[in-house]
Amino acid sequence: MAIAEVTVIPIGTGSTSLSSYVADLQKVLEQQPGITFTLTSMSTIIEGSLDDIFSAVRAIHEAPFQSGAQRVSTSLKIDDRRDKAGSSAQKLRSVQEKLELS
Repeated sequence: MAIAEVTVIPIGTGSTSLSSYVADLQKVLEQQPGITFTLTSMSTIIEGSLDDIFSAVRAIHEAPFQSGAQRVSTSLKIDDRRDKAGSSAQKLRSVQEKLELS
């Protein structure tokens, strides 16, 4: 399973507030098969197969255009580890365990 961090920034919206666009993106993600996702204050973490992640990212990249944005900038970072299974929760636990040891 891959883990992706994605940030979608609608441009040309007429406002500096983006929370309504972010809410719309979360609704789009709820409809995407094969993924789990977590909203953070600065981005969204998506977990799933690469194909499912790319499909979800395409859907959320397109969504702001449907809501009137004239331009969309999307940043994507992918962690695709294939030697063992992992998840966002597992990565956080690993760091937390090391913090507890020090």
